[in-house]
Parts: sequence; structure tokens; C-alpha cells
Amino acid sequence: MLFEKEREEVRIAGTKLDRYGLIALTGGNVSCRMPSGEILVTPSGMIYEDMVSSDVLVMDIEGKIIEGKRAASVDTIALLYIFKNMPHINAVIHTHQPYATAVSLVADELPCIVTTLPNATKGPVKVCPFSSAASIDMGIQTVNNAGSTLAVILKCHGVIALGTSLKEALYSCVYLEEAAKTYVYARSIQNNIACLSPAQWQQAADTFKYYGQDKAPMPEELRKTIS
Repeated sequence: MLFEKEREEVRIAGTKLDRYGLIALTGGNVSCRMPSGEILVTPSGMIYEDMVSSDVLVMDIEGKIIEGKRAASVDTIALLYIFKNMPHINAVIHTHQPYATAVSLVADELPCIVTTLPNATKGPVKVCPFSSAASIDMGIQTVNNAGSTLAVILKCHGVIALGTSLKEALYSCVYLEEAAKTYVYARSIQNNIACLSPAQWQQAADTFKYYGQDKAPMPEELRKTIS
């Protein structure tokens, strides 16, 4: 089977979306680009815990199925648009996470109110105009609005999280939901809430580059700025 290990990693990422409350039942999808250019995409309408690795499809960048017998996610047209137009992105996760979606109903952007948001998304997250499921508009809105960040919120719909790896995309949507939950709670108390300054959230984003066991040591000049 082609990309057996990587297809299993895609399936496991899908189960984590449910674990962290970012989807319900069969909602959302996970996709990943292989170094050789093939795209792995979760199937349509399957509960992630019921999947096996062979249910994850292998296709080319035009959507031609190379291996797999399931129907691909209905959002595949949008996912492929993102991969075609964002060559630095290797993983895309789409969710219907409730708190981030709630933010889309009351704001045009989720500001950096906690350090974990810029850690994972690299900055404030824009709310895009509405686009329906199974439409290329989801991809177009993502490409047009993500900028240098690793996520967008689709108004009245959900989230598209991006990454150079599945891990990075997963961190993006999980920490985005944590920040959105904090934002919703704070807005329920008062409308004007504290936010990090651009310098503060940029520092948080820079520091996170050195977070984890597989990262290089933090440069001394950066360490001095946070001591």
C-alpha cells in the first residue's frame, strides 16, 4: 500500500479532532502533501475512529485517484486549490469547531488575546466571508486571507488550519479553539477586552519556533528579550 505510515498519521489526526472537540461525527477533513507531490485526503462521510489507513485516499494534485476505493472528502476541490496556490503548505485541516465559528458571528478577526494563539497560528486569525461546503470558494478564501498565518475562520462555517506538517496544522486548530473559547468568555463579560500588542504576540510566535524536543536551542539574543 502506498504511503501506509503517512495515511495512518492522517487517520490518527482525524481522531484527534474529535478528541479535542473540533468536530462531531463525520465533520471536517484532513489532507497532507507528500514530498513526491501526491495528496492524501480523508474519505467523505466516515467517522474517523471507524477508518483504517487504507480508507485515506491518495491522489495527484489534479484530484485523480491513485490509490483508494472510498469517495474523497466533498471539500477536495478546495483542498487542492490550497495546495496548488500555497506551495509552502503541506497539511490542511478543516473543522467545524464551535467557539471559533462563534467568533465569526461577532467579529472580523480573532485577535491575539493569549500567547498560545500566535504560538500556533503566527498571528491574529481573519474571519473570511461565508463559503459553503464542497465549494472551491473555501480554498479561495483561505488563500486570499491567510497571509503569513496558519489558519482562517470561515464565517458561519468553521476553520481551515494550515501547516508545513500535520502536527503544525493540528496545533493551529487546537490552540485556535482554545483562544476562541477565551475570547467568547471574555466578550460575554464586556465588549472591550485586552489584547497582546503586535510586539508581544510576535515575540510569542518567535519563541515557539524553539518549543519542543526536536527544535534548535533558542538564540541567546532572543532569550535576553524574554528574561
